[in-house]
This record gives sequence, C-alpha cells and structure tokens, in this order.
Amino acid sequence: MQELVLASKSPRRQALLKLLQLPFRILTAETGEEFEPSLSPKEIVTELALRKGKAVRERYPAETADKIVLSADTIVVLDGEVLNKPNDDTHAFEMLSKLQGRTHEVFTGFALIKGESVAMDFERTAVTFSPMSADEIRTYIRTAKPLDKAGAYGIQDDFGACFIERIEGCYYNVVGLPLAKLYKALKQFDV
Repeated sequence: MQELVLASKSPRRQALLKLLQLPFRILTAETGEEFEPSLSPKEIVTELALRKGKAVRERYPAETADKIVLSADTIVVLDGEVLNKPNDDTHAFEMLSKLQGRTHEVFTGFALIKGESVAMDFERTAVTFSPMSADEIRTYIRTAKPLDKAGAYGIQDDFGACFIERIEGCYYNVVGLPLAKLYKALKQFDV
C-alpha cells in the first residue's frame, strides 16, 4: 500500500488521516503563512497548502521521492476577515469574542504531490457559534489551548463543542481535513 507523507504537525490532521486507515509518516518544514491580501479564501488555503508540501519535498527529497506528500491549511473567515492562529491568549479572546453569536466560514485547502503530479482542492463549511459570555471564553481559552487553531477554537474540543450551534458542510473540514474530498483526490493517485 502506498505510504503517504503528512506535511503537518497538527495532531488533529494526524488523527483524521488515521481514520482513512492509510499508512503515513510525518515530515515537516517551516514555511511562512503570509499571503497576498487580494486572494480569495480558496486561493489562500490552496496556495499555503501547496507551499507546505513543496517545502517538505525540498527539505526531504530522498524520503519523499516515491511518496505522496499531503499538506493542508485551514483558515477562518468572518465578514471577509481572515482569522488565522492567535498570537496569545488576549488575541484568542478577541477572536472568540468576534465569533460568538455569529456565523463564519472555515476553509481548508489541501495539496497532494507525487513527482510532477499535483492535485489540490478545498472545502468550505459554515459554522454558527452560540453567544458566549466573557467568562465562558476565558474558560475555553484556559482549557482548550487554542493558540494552534485557526480562529482560536477547535470544533472537536470538549467545552468548545457546547457553543457550536450549527454547521453547514463538512465537519471534518472544520477539524482540519475534508476527508471525503481528500479520499476522492487520493484515488487519482491509485491509493
């Protein structure tokens, strides 16, 4: 069976990939998450995902030569504003305060690279938060450790799940990988 290389340190992406029951190993390379502000959310996540995959291939050419490299990026968008990972607890509080009681969009883009072949796709999911008090937001920040999560939250977090009123679209996309689209894309590589 074809082994994948997951170009991500995200424990959530690792757990999701295990659901597909495919063998994989993890290799990462640092890349910036800057993007051209004029890009659409779809373009942002697919460009960042492709950048991560190419960086891993460049850093580990021998380990990735005959493997499929999977990379991904997730952003949260509220009223056209991109909310990436928060810098600190204060920034997380600001983000969660903006999101509470409102609907936002979660975009995840992924890239599959093998040799010269590249497949990319993305998914969009709408997420509605219930209103949260300042104390609830602080408790969430203290217990869920949201600094490594786009939009400062994880839909799969125990306490955070209490405030997800509704989602429209793929749940796994919000966690970090749109599994149905990823599975279809992997079929193009005979996986």
